[in-house]
Amino acid sequence: MKYRKVGKSGLKISEISLGSWLTYGGTVESEIAKKCMTTAVEHGINFIDSAEIYARGEAEKVIAEFLAEETVKRKDLVISSKVFWPMSEDINRWGLSRKNIRNAIEGTLERLNLDYIDIYYMHRYDYMTPIKETVEILDDLIRSGKVLYWGTSVWTAAQLERVNAVAKDLQAHKPIVEQPLYNMISRHIELEIMSVAKTHGMGLTVWSPLGQGLLTGKYNDGIPEGSRGSRSESITKRLTEENLDKLKKLCDVAKSLDISMSNLALAWILRKPEISSAIIGASKPEHVIENVKASEVTLSNDVLDQIEEILDNVPEWPLTYKPNKYYLEMMR
Repeated sequence: MKYRKVGKSGLKISEISLGSWLTYGGTVESEIAKKCMTTAVEHGINFIDSAEIYARGEAEKVIAEFLAEETVKRKDLVISSKVFWPMSEDINRWGLSRKNIRNAIEGTLERLNLDYIDIYYMHRYDYMTPIKETVEILDDLIRSGKVLYWGTSVWTAAQLERVNAVAKDLQAHKPIVEQPLYNMISRHIELEIMSVAKTHGMGLTVWSPLGQGLLTGKYNDGIPEGSRGSRSESITKRLTEENLDKLKKLCDVAKSLDISMSNLALAWILRKPEISSAIIGASKPEHVIENVKASEVTLSNDVLDQIEEILDNVPEWPLTYKPNKYYLEMMR
């Protein structure tokens, strides 16, 4: 396993990390989830990602059970959580207000049975709360030792610019990381978010790097019974004839390199130095074992060019604003 710094901070995390969205505390039994986490650590993964909203706190509880095992060294791991989404009918139990963040971190620490978490993500942008209020409470939490670093998740480039400006003005701790959606099919962050994050010293820990399984190739010949695709409209609507044709060609590229399709998709993400880690999901330990191999895969320029030709989906600027060629060169 290889490791990368999270932006310009001193924190280092594994290129492949493990997430608990849609799985732990929900569709995956606790014992299997713990086996996945054990396997992840055994194969060099040191970053485990969660959120209070995942299975409404149950994912954090499963992680706590794993951390309580005698063989686990919590100090060697980077544990994250997130806050934003409603956790009850209480009018104040959502968003990024001082009150909700204070309540949320106490709940997260209790469920994880920890004194602190390494990264605390703001799970969406809160249009109802002043950014100053959010930055101030996060600075308080860092100074109190309950949080070591903080970050954002699914924020726009403009929002990242604004929060960094506010933090600088307050002389408060700035966010070190953004957690966006990014994979071969969804590439919007390449336009602005990636460059803005880099400018402000923020790393990127991307979620859904395999498109909820779409980029593993398992849906190339239809939707297997009992699979996530059989329950997810977001997957089925992307199983278009055009996408399936691309996926089959990508599988041929992976086969020619003697690697799996998932390894190709993950290595393609890691081609970007701005990426700190790709967060995988795993419902079986075998998924972890297979996906960590991507950290050792380096794709040549010829292969990357071949992939780009197949994908043919480089994100474009809206017609209302297309920067000149000089600007595009500067962004590379």
